Order: sequence, then C-alpha cells, then structure tokens
Amino acid sequence: MDEIKRILDISPSLARKSLFLFGPRQTGKTTYIRKELADKIALFWTLLDGRLRIRVQSDPSVLRQEVAARNLHDCIICIDEIQKCPELLEEVHLLIEERNIRFLLTGSSARKLRRGGVNLLGGRALLQYMHPFCYEELKNIPEIPFTLERAFYNGLVPSLYLSEFPDEDLGAYIDTYLTEEIAAEGAARNLPGFSRFLEFAAKTNAQIINFTNIANDAHLPRQTVKLWYDVLVDTLLGYEVPPFTATKKRKAIETPKFYFFDTGIVRVLQGLDRIKDAQKEFGDFFEQFICMELRAWLDYTARREQLCYWRSTSDFEVDFTIGTELAIEVKSTNDVQDKHLKGLRALREENIFKRFIVVCREERPRMNDGIEILPWNYFLDQLYSGV
Repeated sequence: MDEIKRILDISPSLARKSLFLFGPRQTGKTTYIRKELADKIALFWTLLDGRLRIRVQSDPSVLRQEVAARNLHDCIICIDEIQKCPELLEEVHLLIEERNIRFLLTGSSARKLRRGGVNLLGGRALLQYMHPFCYEELKNIPEIPFTLERAFYNGLVPSLYLSEFPDEDLGAYIDTYLTEEIAAEGAARNLPGFSRFLEFAAKTNAQIINFTNIANDAHLPRQTVKLWYDVLVDTLLGYEVPPFTATKKRKAIETPKFYFFDTGIVRVLQGLDRIKDAQKEFGDFFEQFICMELRAWLDYTARREQLCYWRSTSDFEVDFTIGTELAIEVKSTNDVQDKHLKGLRALREENIFKRFIVVCREERPRMNDGIEILPWNYFLDQLYSGV
C-alpha cells in the first residue's frame, strides 16, 4: 500500500519562519518530513541518535560549528525530538538571528521545552501540531476501507491503525510511553502509581475532570493527580476541552473536560475488546472520535476558533462548540429524536451560535426545527470543503 498522504502542509509556514512541529509519539512527524520536505532541508538532526544526543548535551555549540563548516545561510534545518536537548534552543536562537536560518523543530513533549526556555524563540517560531490520522486522510484508501469499528479498536496513530496486531502494539506503545517518556522526564517517579492513575483517568475519558474522585479511586494525593493531568497534557497524551461560559440565561459549569489523544489508547487503558454497536462505550468512543476530528480540522486549516463544550448547572449540555459558529451535539444513534435536541435548543435560546448540528449515524442529512441532523461522514466532508 502506498504511503497515506497527510493533509498537513507546513511548507508555506517554513518558507517564512521557523516552526515547532509537535505531536504524540508515532503520529508520523519524521515520516512526513522525510517524504514531503526532504529536498528542502539542508541539515537533518535526530536526537534519537544516542551518540549525537550525548555529544550535543555536553556541548550545544556543536550545532553552530557544523552550520559554520557547511557554510549554511538562509536555509531550513530540522532537529527531530528537540525536547531531548532543550539547551539547543540557545544555539537555534543565535542561528536564526545571525544566518537567517529557519528551523523545523519536532517534539513529542512540550514539558522540558517549557522548563528549558522555549520562550527564547518568542515570536521567532510558529507552532503546529500533527495529529493521528483523520477521516479526510483515510476515507479513500481502497486497501483499508474506513470503519468506525477499526478507528475505535486500532486507534488512529498511523503505525497502530495499520497494525495487524493492534492489541500487542498498543500495549507496547503504552509501556514505552510509561518507561521512556514519563521516567525520562522525571515527571512521575512512582510509575506503579502513575499506571494506576492512567487507568482511572481513561475510565473518565471525555468527562468533566474531578481530581478528588480520581485521587480517591487511585489511592493517590489529589495534588499528585492534578500534577499528572498536567503531565498528560504536556507530553501530548491528552488535552483539555474548556467550557464555554458566555451564556447568560443559564449559568455554565466552568470545569474542563479531558480527552486522551487517541481512541485505541483509551480502549486498551480501559481493558476493552472490540467496541460493539450495542455497548454504552460505543457512544463514548464516537464522541471522542468526533472530538479528534474537530481538533485536527481546526489545526490543519489554521482556524482561530476555540473548541469548547457547554454544560449548564441545570444539566443541559452540548458536546462541542466552535467559536460562536457551531454548536455540535454528538449522538451515535441512527435515529435522532426530539429528546436528543434538548441541549441544542437550550443553548439556542442564548442567541450566540449561528448553526446547530447533531452529528449522528443516520444515513441522510435532514433538518428538524432549524437543527441540522447530519451523518458523521457527511459532516466531516462538509468541514473540509468549507461548507
């Protein structure tokens, strides 16, 4: 099978400025760079090379020395896994100023960079995220017809989506994350406790964060749980969806929701097998899948609107909002009824949003009382076509 074409395009950005390209492990950053940008990169360093990493950690000026030896000016240099040596950012800063070099700096964690001074490049580098595969990239692959069941079971991390042994490979991915990312960062010295925390955090995936409940369930201090959620966000294993709080008729809850970055990771952490249509979990995974798609679309199309959710203190809820353009309820049903529209109707009374949509598994788009009821694949096609 030919390499699956990614829809991310960072070439226009790199033509004018340095860029951080962040993404979780194995989302395809290095593969993308080698395939799409190989002829544009004058020098490529990967800090996964242990000998190079050790040398650079002891003397970051090695970068400047090699650039001088090659007499590089006004070109692109790529440093892969920059978080493994944040000290290099001083040299990067200097070379941007002195030689007009544009840097492509990739990483699977922002934690060490924040501590190490990523703000040294303040204003001199753009920020872009690479996500797991999205439906737009997979919908026309004849060798592997896209199904929700495969997306939930394998997840959408490229190597895992294409794996013949997803359970084994997902387990190895999580083990590698625990042993390498977390231990190496020194962020969680109690790995058995962190592993326990991951299990309980996965069980509350796509829910409003409750540090106290998870701390009690995992037998951990509340402050430790709060710290470890920060670790998940910093190492790109998860993200928060903030609440939309600008409603006036109904007061909104102000606590964020938390989502892991991939459906397959959640499935394994929850100890689930294949997610069947009749299971309660199917709806949870369907919601996470749509969330992943919305985040990828917002990043890849450079939209400025924020992805939020809305829930009133009287328990009306809408799964996602995008700026003040879209209010989106996600229902895995193939028969949307009036009871599924309560949250959207309550939010519509605020006169804030332009469109109200239910994303579901019905076969055909239709309209009910001004609310669009859209099949999930039709909805995603509309997003990328700009409708």
